[in-house]
Amino acid sequence: MIYTCTIDTALGAMTASAENGALTGLWFIGQKYYPSKTGTWMDECNYAVFETLRLWLGEYFSGKNSMPDLKIEPQGTPFQKAVWEILLKIPFGQVTTYGEIAKKLAIMRGLPSMSAQAVGGAVGHNPISILIPCHRVIGSNKSLTGYAGGIDKKKALLQLETQTLF
Repeated sequence: MIYTCTIDTALGAMTASAENGALTGLWFIGQKYYPSKTGTWMDECNYAVFETLRLWLGEYFSGKNSMPDLKIEPQGTPFQKAVWEILLKIPFGQVTTYGEIAKKLAIMRGLPSMSAQAVGGAVGHNPISILIPCHRVIGSNKSLTGYAGGIDKKKALLQLETQTLF
């Protein structure tokens, strides 16, 4: 059974999903790649995962750098999951580029190179916004490109974390 809950945040309402005690999704309502098959999901805002998530989001939007004690299980291809694992290693308040992630992935896989565009596709399909920090990935020219929740939200998240203007 997939459980769901709508959580209000400083940047707008988000939909969370969880299954078997693990967070499986966190999306800004209406964002690009918002899940389409939610008809069988059960609204259960008291599910323990969501209570922990709500507390952490409150702390995060207050500028606190911590990771929640939450099991996460994003659903995706092996390639997407490899990219998301790299995203999890980007420290709070820091950024990296799609090209840098592609280089890391190529080294991990023993390849001479990897497509930054393919990495961008995987980053864009990240199903657990903020916790898997896809907002910390920027263009090679330091531009704020490609955020499924919208560039305005990406900019706000980066400003929150870095205390600088992006």
